[in-house]
Amino acid sequence: MPVSDSGGKPLEQPYIHNLGYAGLIPLVGLALLVWLVEPGLQAWVALALASYAALITSFLGGIHWGIGWSRLARAPDAQVHFLWGVVPSLLAWPGLLMPPHAGLAWLGLVLIVCYLVDRKLYAQAGLGGWLKLRFRLSAVAALSCFIGAGAL
Repeated sequence: MPVSDSGGKPLEQPYIHNLGYAGLIPLVGLALLVWLVEPGLQAWVALALASYAALITSFLGGIHWGIGWSRLARAPDAQVHFLWGVVPSLLAWPGLLMPPHAGLAWLGLVLIVCYLVDRKLYAQAGLGGWLKLRFRLSAVAALSCFIGAGAL
């Protein structure tokens, strides 16, 4: 089932949007929780937030593997999706190794960088219509990381 028309505009598929927004629940919830828990639990909540943010960042790279596979036979630029697809995971990993306040700030920055790269690559792949949703999800995800970092 196609998800975009020939111009790259997303077809009406509310479940895709709903799933995307539902994926923000742990980020927003944990970012708020890190402010509300007692200091002894903050490190655990911050680790949970950083871990989920790193998983989401890795997922963003995985999307490019899907784009690359779908374009492999008909587009010479498919390789760039495979190459970029591994970068988000490599960038997110140090965020889990840093102290929580620095790791969350780093992951927020990585989420922004991923969006900026995707603005170009999605458009080149004819998927520019998805950037509105992608921006919203990325903005809330990055902001959640920054809010969580601010509590530490």
